[in-house]
This record gives sequence, C-alpha cells and structure tokens, in this order.
Amino acid sequence: MTHPAGILKAHGLHAGKKRGQNYLCQPATARAIAASAGIEPGDTVLEIGAGLGALTLPLAGLADRVIALEVDRGIFAALGEVLAEAGASNVEPRLADALRLDWEALAAEVGGPLRIVGNLPYSISSPLLFDLLDHRALWRGATLMLQKELARRLCSGPGGKDWGRLSVLVQMWCQVRPGMEVGPGQFFPRPAVASSVVHLAPRPAPAAELGPEGQASLSRAVKAAFSQRRKTLANSLAGGLSLPREAALSLLATAGVEPTRRAETLSLAEFAALARALAQAGPA
Repeated sequence: MTHPAGILKAHGLHAGKKRGQNYLCQPATARAIAASAGIEPGDTVLEIGAGLGALTLPLAGLADRVIALEVDRGIFAALGEVLAEAGASNVEPRLADALRLDWEALAAEVGGPLRIVGNLPYSISSPLLFDLLDHRALWRGATLMLQKELARRLCSGPGGKDWGRLSVLVQMWCQVRPGMEVGPGQFFPRPAVASSVVHLAPRPAPAAELGPEGQASLSRAVKAAFSQRRKTLANSLAGGLSLPREAALSLLATAGVEPTRRAETLSLAEFAALARALAQAGPA
C-alpha cells in the first residue's frame, strides 16, 4: 500500500480540510476493519468515501463485489489508478455523493441487501446515519469509522450528555456494537481527534414496542424532546411540538412519563411510549 502522501503528490492533490479528508495509512488497521465487517461470500459491499483505496483493497479481497463511492473528482481519478495497479477487478469506483444516493435503485441493481463500510468525515456522519435509518431494509450491516465522540454517542445509554436524538433513533432501529479505536497517527494528514469503528445491524423489530402509529411519530417525538435538552420535558415538548403547555402535560401523562424529567433520562421504552402517545393525540 503506497502512502497517501505519495499518491497525493503524484497527482498534484492535497487533502481538503473542508471535506475532512484524512486517509488511513496503516495497512494492518485497514485489513482489521475489513475483517470485522462480517462480509460473507456473495456479498456486495458499498464503500462510502473510498478515498485512496486503503479500505477498498482489503474489502475487495473479501467481498464478491465492491461499489466504491468517492465524491472528490481528483481523488476519484487517483483511486482509479490505485485500483488498476492492484488488479482489483471486482471493484466499481463511482463518482457520487453518498448523501444523494438513490438507495432503492442501488438495492434493485444489486439484487439484495448491501453491506456498508465507510470512513466517514464528521460533516456527513449524522445526515448519513439518518439516511441509513430511513433505508434500513436495504442493508444488512454497516461498519463505520467515525469520530470517537460520535461513536461514543451511538453506544451510550440514558442518563448522560452523550444520550441524544441520534443515540435513541439508531438504537431503536439497530443493534449497535463498538469496534476498534483508531488513533490520529494512523491517518494522513493527522487529524486532531481519534476515531472509532462502530458496527450497526438493523433490528427485525424496533427495540421497544412502537406499533405502526408510534413508528411514524417516533422521530418527531424524539426531536422535540431533545430540542431544548436543558429544559424539562413539559417545556421542551411544548416548544418542539408547538403545543400549549397543557397539551404537552397531557401527552406526558398518556405516556406515563413525569413532566419534570429531561429527555436525556428517558429509556428507549419511554421514548416509544411518548411516540405512541403523540400518535394517539393526532395531528398538531
């Protein structure tokens, strides 16, 4: 594996801070991440943010097919040369923005659920995770390298500052397993923070009883609850849902949740109860 600095120099490229371009430069770490992704014979892997191919090549050795997305034109051209030199014939590099992906069309093309692997820059991590949740029927597992702070939030539990909207929604719909930590020294250029790998697997059913109506209102309920996380639930729900305070109190009474509590203390089951109560209350 050629060091990223050499590849960038050969192509007259520079790592861009705006896109969070920090390239993995330790082959053993790349192989370990690929091996941890649960890839099985016949799998198609969607790699998000293929960069200069550090993860792409070990993925190609495990998967039947790799669709490698890269949004930067210059990096995409360099990636094509890296793949050609390695003889990675089962990799299809695509110049594409993962946040604008047509998931249904891709799943139809592949003919089954995808495996997803990616080293995600911080700027796209949260919107991409929400996108994955919206399309969870179309993938069977995701192995994502994220900033350590975000990975900690995904793996957190109720009662602390890390427990938030993303934590609740990801854990409601996915099994979450922490993976290896990757220090700043394993990237070029060296980032200011450490990264961690997180493994997600869509649940066959939500982690708490929602019912069809609760499923439709969960995201709205959670977003409102955390809209003013320093305030009590009665106040944050009233503000987040544009309700009179009396209506917010009624909603919490139906859910069986004390109005003086704060969103960060609620369990998945309590958020599910709140979502069911919101659905029962009808349109705002």
